[in-house]
Amino acid sequence: MTEKKFEEAMERLEEIVQGLEGGDLPLSDSLRVFEEGMALARFCSSELEAAEKKVTLLVKESGGRLSEAPFEVNGEP
Repeated sequence: MTEKKFEEAMERLEEIVQGLEGGDLPLSDSLRVFEEGMALARFCSSELEAAEKKVTLLVKESGGRLSEAPFEVNGEP
């Protein structure tokens, strides 16, 4: 369910950016949607950070201990 909220937030954020870039909104409306966009950006950033933490791999070291290692794609973090 969080994924859907993230996707919805990103879609709304894109709508806000397009509206602000259009320059057709009155100042008061621009400020209101800008504030909404900032809140959505914070939410999306938080969701991405949480997802990044979940993508941490548990690696078994010699001796049987478990440690965390960052997820790497093609050798790049």
